[in-house]
Amino acid sequence: MKSFLAGLGIGIGLGILFAPMSGEETRSNLSQRASDLADQARDVVGQGRERLRSTVSAMRGQAERAADAVHEATGTASRNL
Repeated sequence: MKSFLAGLGIGIGLGILFAPMSGEETRSNLSQRASDLADQARDVVGQGRERLRSTVSAMRGQAERAADAVHEATGTASRNL
């Protein structure tokens, strides 16, 4: 994914440099595209963060259930993890 984004950025940059636009239009276009790319990166990071939180929460629940099952099977008191 990282190399894809790098290639995408290079391709966009080269396309903009060779496009027949004025310097001001080129800078504005480049700024807008960079902003869009940053927004997409923030979205990807947010999705990854949410996926990680969900996974950690699920694992914590499984660990608690397993600990409770062990405590029930051994007859010992349950304690918080």
